[in-house]
Amino acid sequence: MKKEIDKTRINRGITSKEVRLIDDEGGQVGVVPTAAALAMAEGKGLDLVEVAPQSEPPVCKIMNYGKYRYLMTKKEARSRKHQKQIQIKEMKFRPKTDEHDFDFKMNHIFRFLEKGNFVKVHVHFRGREITHEELGRELLDRVAEKVKDVATMESHPKLEGKNMTMVLTPKKQ
Repeated sequence: MKKEIDKTRINRGITSKEVRLIDDEGGQVGVVPTAAALAMAEGKGLDLVEVAPQSEPPVCKIMNYGKYRYLMTKKEARSRKHQKQIQIKEMKFRPKTDEHDFDFKMNHIFRFLEKGNFVKVHVHFRGREITHEELGRELLDRVAEKVKDVATMESHPKLEGKNMTMVLTPKKQ
């Protein structure tokens, strides 16, 4: 949005011969020469701002450009404030992860999902463990079974190199 404001042409920067003019009260004046529109704006102590450059002829409005920029930056900041940033958290397991460690890591996964984050669950194989990929798949199936009430499986377990990966997303409340 900020780039759009910076590209806005005002006053003498407007290059077309004619413009469709809107006065400072919002009323349609009609199609007038640019010089006449600029004279009207200067007569009122305001700026001539091109609000729709893509139309033919371009639409220009008589307004206070400083106030317009201020309102547009405030609107942009407000829209950024209300956006929710989604983070992807990762949890790594091994095929021989002990029961206590499994429960401990599951508590973290539940906490991440409660906060609305995505969770990427890895099972890392070392050395010859890769020959028993069914152990990793069973572990990921166990994780999916435990979180089925609060999360959905975005991507099913798949083996990529020495890692088996699955992505969980929180269910909508």
